[in-house]
Amino acid sequence: MADGDCLFCRIAAGELPAKVVYSDDEVMAFRDVAPRAPIHVLVIPRRHLVSVMDLRDEDTPLLGRIFAVIREVARQESIAQSGFRVVSNAGRDGGQTVDHLHFHVFGGRFMTWPPG
Repeated sequence: MADGDCLFCRIAAGELPAKVVYSDDEVMAFRDVAPRAPIHVLVIPRRHLVSVMDLRDEDTPLLGRIFAVIREVARQESIAQSGFRVVSNAGRDGGQTVDHLHFHVFGGRFMTWPPG
């Protein structure tokens, strides 16, 4: 169910603009408005889930679809071979700033460790 106040739900519904790089009935991917790497794409489920903590066992196919899209984004953005990072923050202490499950795909430069 979409949350009318959720930024990412509004993007998924086409109510707010985004630079979409992938879209299907379940998943959408678009460029982050404040990129932290040369390639910074957000991959979201269209269905409103706050974080990984909202996932249920029956969401396993959705997670598989999300990761299939992440692989497709990596190929489209030409970072599949050189490497990339996938991050999903959960909760305030985890650094989550938008309460809609999303995965950051970072690439186009060497990623340091440990992160933030």
